[in-house]
Amino acid sequence: MSAAWVALALTLKVAGWATALNLVFGVAVGFAMARWRFPGRDLLDAALTLPMVMPPTVLGYYLLVVIGSHGVIGAWLLQHFGIRLIFTWQAAVIAATIVSFPLVFKAARAAFENVEPHFEDAARTLGVGEAALFFRVSLPLAWRGILAGLLLSFARALGEFGATLMVAGSIAGKTQTLSIAVYEAVQAGQDDTANYLVAVTSITCIAVLLGAGRLAPGRVAARA
Repeated sequence: MSAAWVALALTLKVAGWATALNLVFGVAVGFAMARWRFPGRDLLDAALTLPMVMPPTVLGYYLLVVIGSHGVIGAWLLQHFGIRLIFTWQAAVIAATIVSFPLVFKAARAAFENVEPHFEDAARTLGVGEAALFFRVSLPLAWRGILAGLLLSFARALGEFGATLMVAGSIAGKTQTLSIAVYEAVQAGQDDTANYLVAVTSITCIAVLLGAGRLAPGRVAARA
């Protein structure tokens, strides 16, 4: 079962990095979309949500076009810095981040839209700057919804398969995450290993979903 623990450690690493990146970008974009009105806002919202409904293999193909060795960004990185993203754990992080991004973005946007404007207006009348207003008023009032989205994003990153397989492959000990390891174990007829990996993945995802459910804004409001 040592290979299973290696796959678990890699999966947690990938999911952790993906969640951290989504904490920054998902919250920032969610706040911007909740506060600003501009032409094409609905179209941008649809584009940012697209990874949630797009087939993972299609998303993986787009990633290959962008970060592959002959891709728009991948070729530039390889030529100027000698960095090859394809078939690395970093590529798995990119795939997991993009696939799970809508879960954080949507949760953050909804959380910020539910913040009562008069709290922010009161802070402005007291001379609080916009940056301080975000960290001292808006973010603390929206943190439960954002955290619930982050937990769902982490769970989604744990189970990412299609896009990751296309851009990172299945290299044991390097890019083979839990979901890919399950697939490989089933293909090899290793039922005991597959059952063990499935149990670990299921328990982890259930725990995360229970935590996200307890943090849901609607449930908190109902208790109050």
